[in-house]
Amino acid sequence: MKDIEQIIKEVTGTMAMEGMHLREEDKQRIRVCLSDQVTFDEMKKRIIQKHTVRI
Repeated sequence: MKDIEQIIKEVTGTMAMEGMHLREEDKQRIRVCLSDQVTFDEMKKRIIQKHTVRI
């Protein structure tokens, strides 16, 4: 598998071409998932919970 930092550089470049820029927080999330600390599904759930408005 490619080095995690190389993958992040490639994702950063691809996102920038589309006018979207990754914050350091986003890059850290990618590192956590690629190092198998958390699954992508679990990280997605955390992000959704963080940004869900509770009434």
